[in-house]
Amino acid sequence: MNDQVKNWLKKIDETWDRLTNTTWAKGLRITSGVIWNLALILLIVLLVGGAFAGSVGAGYFASLVDQEPLREEAELRASIFSYEETSEVYFANNVYLGKLRTDLQRRETKLEEVSPYVLDAVYATEDEYFQVHDGIVPKAIFRGLLQDVTNSDSQTGGSTLTQQLIKNQILTNEVSYERKAKEILLAMRLEKFMEKDEILEAYLNIIPYGRNAAGANIAGIETAAEGIFNVKAKDLNLPQAAFIAGIPQAPYAHTPFKSLGDGGGVKDEDGLKPGIDRMLTVLYRMKETGYITEQEYNAAIAYDIKKDFRSPELLPQERYPFLTLELERQAKKIIAEMLAEKDNIDPERLKDEAKLNEKYTILADRAIRTNGYRIYSTIDKEMYDMHQKVKDEFKDYGPTRSLEVYDSETKKNKLKEFPVQIGSMLMENSTGRIISFIGGRDHKIEETNHATFAVRQNGSTMKPLLVYAPAIEYGLIGAGSPVVDIIPDVLDVSTGKPWPVRNFDPDEELGIIPARQALATSQNLAASRLYMNIIDRNPISFLEKLKFTELHKFDYSAPSMALGGMTNGVTIQQNTNAYATLANNGQYVDSYMIEKIEDADGNIVYQHKSETFPVYSPETAYIVTDMLRDVLSDGTGRRAQSVLKFKSDFAAKTGTTSFAKDVWFMGYNPNVTLSIWMGYDKEFNLQTPKNSRYLQPGTRANMIWAKLMNASYDVNPELIDPAVEFKAPKGVVSRSFCAISGMAPSEECSRSGLVTSDLFNSKTYVPNKPDDSFVSSSYVMINGKRYRALPTTPSEFIVSGGVGVNKEFIDRMLGNLGGDASKLFPQNSSFANRVVSEDTFEADGASPGSVSASISGRTLTWSNSPSNDVVGYRVFRSSGGGNELLSSVKEASGNSYQVNSPGTYFVVAVDITGQQSSASNMAVVEAPKPEPTPEPKPAPTPEPKPGTEPKPKPDPKPEPKPEPKPEPKPEPPPVEPEPPGDGEGE
Repeated sequence: MNDQVKNWLKKIDETWDRLTNTTWAKGLRITSGVIWNLALILLIVLLVGGAFAGSVGAGYFASLVDQEPLREEAELRASIFSYEETSEVYFANNVYLGKLRTDLQRRETKLEEVSPYVLDAVYATEDEYFQVHDGIVPKAIFRGLLQDVTNSDSQTGGSTLTQQLIKNQILTNEVSYERKAKEILLAMRLEKFMEKDEILEAYLNIIPYGRNAAGANIAGIETAAEGIFNVKAKDLNLPQAAFIAGIPQAPYAHTPFKSLGDGGGVKDEDGLKPGIDRMLTVLYRMKETGYITEQEYNAAIAYDIKKDFRSPELLPQERYPFLTLELERQAKKIIAEMLAEKDNIDPERLKDEAKLNEKYTILADRAIRTNGYRIYSTIDKEMYDMHQKVKDEFKDYGPTRSLEVYDSETKKNKLKEFPVQIGSMLMENSTGRIISFIGGRDHKIEETNHATFAVRQNGSTMKPLLVYAPAIEYGLIGAGSPVVDIIPDVLDVSTGKPWPVRNFDPDEELGIIPARQALATSQNLAASRLYMNIIDRNPISFLEKLKFTELHKFDYSAPSMALGGMTNGVTIQQNTNAYATLANNGQYVDSYMIEKIEDADGNIVYQHKSETFPVYSPETAYIVTDMLRDVLSDGTGRRAQSVLKFKSDFAAKTGTTSFAKDVWFMGYNPNVTLSIWMGYDKEFNLQTPKNSRYLQPGTRANMIWAKLMNASYDVNPELIDPAVEFKAPKGVVSRSFCAISGMAPSEECSRSGLVTSDLFNSKTYVPNKPDDSFVSSSYVMINGKRYRALPTTPSEFIVSGGVGVNKEFIDRMLGNLGGDASKLFPQNSSFANRVVSEDTFEADGASPGSVSASISGRTLTWSNSPSNDVVGYRVFRSSGGGNELLSSVKEASGNSYQVNSPGTYFVVAVDITGQQSSASNMAVVEAPKPEPTPEPKPAPTPEPKPGTEPKPKPDPKPEPKPEPKPEPKPEPPPVEPEPPGDGEGE
């Protein structure tokens, strides 16, 4: 230090000494000392008071959180991430359908999938110091306490994002100091275990955001972005992000949409104002905190946010009610089995134990509403939509019926309308994949899913499954083997009542017909008789393999089962699955509608696996398919064939139940099976009067089946019309046989022209034993039926030289069920002109009753004899020389004869034993009266030629008048005139 500096410091000391020794300086020192001492005393008091208050506060805080357990990291994290997430459903090919029913819709998203605008908006409005605090902001807490103590209306918010997360996921919304204390404690603890990004992501996924366009409650940023603006969370722009960020302060005031009860949709101007004002506030805070620039702010506040609001829309269960509810039901069943298996319980027990099933169904229901599953179905959206369109546009269902039903709400009966319902299913044969279905006409009218849930009798669609396929499998018949279509004369073994089965025309009995024809034209008598021939082999076992789950013990012995007359019935899905089995070479593939299920993290928790097992042999399945081809070409499906716009290798079967309560159409080709059912839910008769505008029930089913198939073809022609046909397995062979017996052709069968051929399953049966059924036969016709002639039967009424069948053949064909043997070969059968039944008519032994005759012009007619054993009639002319037999007219030839000349005629009836009735009344044909000869007109006199004279004309001679002949006196006919000799008459 130099001398100059030392001198300067010395002067400063001298100056300070002079100042401090003055009077006012001494007074200042005393005053400052007192103030300092007082300040020290106050500081001590404040420190002691603060310590006391802090101790009291800390004690109070400790008492508030005393019951709150010290949560470990795993428990705390599990609680935070246990938020509910709505399960979603998809069409085939990952086409989004929508969310399942739930009180709150939510879909989880990752932080990197959220727009940065959203994060900035949340920071600016909800937690400005989120990135730096340790779960709480003390200043905000004290501000909140002060506001509470002073009862201030200014609510600037005191909770961090972490605290809000704790409140929503662990605690409640209860307003109390205890809940707030626990919230602070848990928030600080959570910050030790979780990263900031994890906390922010969880917050964005749990926070409620009001309602979506459909009016449903929503939570989570992804659900809010889609539900409000129909965009992904990552694509939200600045105004949209600000609007959404402002909603949580008052979710239902700030949401732009009305509630579900009010039908959803955008609010009016007054209703939108609170949300828009809040958006402007959020934008202002983002500008003030530096997240956006002044320019961005001005552009955002000028933005018309209302144009971005999503248009009102129906929820998935409103747009696709049958589909959504069915997928939910099936997914619930799958998840219930998964949960049971997780608990080491055999899922099969759920089918038999009601309480166990109820338990896991409840657990599955909770899981499906909260765990955010992704359920992927097999349903093709375009195909499904097209099928619904065809269903809605079809105009020929039939009339709507009305019935009084009991109303549980009003406790009174009320008139309810029942429209004709429809169910349908389109299935892929090789996989069992359900491509589309129709659940009903209108879910608002009737919620029952007629495709998957309703159980109805399946009518004649049962015949291929339970009768013809098993009969071929057992080696009883081939495709064209003869079957008997005659009413049995035994009682129904299951009821003890007369045989209940009749053909569609109750008076129709076709006799012996090919099995192929019987199936194509759906003859009931043939099917029921064939079924009774195999019933002791338990053919219902085939239905058990086809998973017909509603079989009743009475079904195992009822003949009506051959016609689908089940005690309960089947679902359309079961029946469709059964026909797909025929199309799939006899291999059953269980139908399914859910392809896979993923959890919220994208892990596959369920994947469908198709399993096949044999029901029919490939040979039998092909033969039945070949028989069912005829349904479309020559049988009950011809109308459908005429409406189809494309040709494919189709096989089909129709079905109608008793009193036309149900009508079915099942059709398939190598790729797909399409089924149709129509009927009333109250089982009214579908038949309408002939003058009704509606088609008959079977025709309606034909029409809509063809329309649905055409629509399916328009959507996917490669699937619906494959470039392949059904191919016969090696075991299917074509063999010749005698058409009436099914046995190998004999010489007599060949001479009679009765040899035919058709398909057989060579592994079970081919005709090898030569036919032994034929004998020479003469017969008579009585009431349109053929009977063996008796030795005394007049020869002129006998048809001789025919081919007959022996008694053993008749007994074999009629079997234990019996029946009228004379109907084995009725006149309208294909064998009518070639084969005669050997049935003998039991005559009554009395002379036949007489007839009444009359003449009209030259036609002599007569009435039928009242006797039932008449084989024909004899026509006589009565004259003075006796009675002349003019003709013998067979009973089947009609009751008339053309006379050639005047005279007196009468008719007698002749029975099968040769006895003759008394003569009818006389029928007289008068001789014609001669016409008078006209006077001849004189010929004109010719002009004479010049130079000639006219010659005189001789007088005409008068013609003699004919003398009238005396009328012959008719002689009374003999009571029993002798029959004419052989060879006379017709």
